[in-house]
Amino acid sequence: MNFRDLGGYPTADGRRLRWRKLYRSDALHALSDSDVRRLRGELGLRDVIDLRSSAELAAEGRGPLEREPVAFHHLPLFDGDTLADDREASRTLTLGQRYVGLLEVARKPIARVVGILAASEGGAVYHCAAGKDRTGLISAILLGVLGVPDDLIVADYVRSADQIDAIIERVMNMKGYEEALKTMPADTLHAKPESMETLLDHVRSQYGSMADYLRSADVGDDVIGRLRDNCLD
Repeated sequence: MNFRDLGGYPTADGRRLRWRKLYRSDALHALSDSDVRRLRGELGLRDVIDLRSSAELAAEGRGPLEREPVAFHHLPLFDGDTLADDREASRTLTLGQRYVGLLEVARKPIARVVGILAASEGGAVYHCAAGKDRTGLISAILLGVLGVPDDLIVADYVRSADQIDAIIERVMNMKGYEEALKTMPADTLHAKPESMETLLDHVRSQYGSMADYLRSADVGDDVIGRLRDNCLD
């Protein structure tokens, strides 16, 4: 429902993101055989980064890509051990504020995601359940450090709104999600510009740039440089 290539976005220094390098997606466990053939053949998929929790992975599994010769990396941004899972504590937070909280508590897995993508020798996809929130956070970090302007980062995030009803319906039919979605605040089920703008404003005010945020998460300039070389034309 929410798979797309980040290729083609322009950067502030006149470069563009390379096609068929970075893919973002919702969960991949329901791929068809033809989907798998396209991912492996036409799109050159070599690495899968699963941002879902251990419980989500156990409930839905990896799907047909588990049988394929692709590298699988399970890097949950939260796994039942952060305030992101405390529904009562987070009930009063806006979606943008939740993104800010996740940016801060998930430094280690975020740094590992960037390192894997910097080293990937083919196409790489990262995904969560809906491909909107955890995946949207990683997309914002990647686009930001690669030099894509903020307005395009916001526009990429908002693209999830085009299919939001179908995405929610799909997630509601997955094991364990229906009750959780019913108790979430209403703005959780949207992809509005202000949610991503809140995150980007936080990064600018607290770190200066997305590259500086990654440096604070112990991502070295050598890794940032390899990511740029790997993903930019």
